[in-house]
Amino acid sequence: MTYEIPVTQARAALADLINRVVYGGERVVVTRHGKPLVALVSAADLERLQEGSAAAEDEVISTFSKVRDDAPSAPGERQRFGIAAQHRDPAAGDRRPGRES
Repeated sequence: MTYEIPVTQARAALADLINRVVYGGERVVVTRHGKPLVALVSAADLERLQEGSAAAEDEVISTFSKVRDDAPSAPGERQRFGIAAQHRDPAAGDRRPGRES
């Protein structure tokens, strides 16, 4: 079950919200002006979300690798479309700022 609460009320009721998440199995969505801002989920829920995200990412990389191998680029395609990105082996690590391994 998901429970929504405005950020102004969430500040005053943080301990109660944490208990609802941990012991009640609820998910709490904190809103600002009626729009979702953040969510409180249990550590177990977060772990499941991260595992699902990693599996989906691996599937995308695998699919991309298959397509890349099956359909080579046409000559001059990189210059024509200004494509600057290149596929890197996932084992090489993520070199984006803030993503040091």
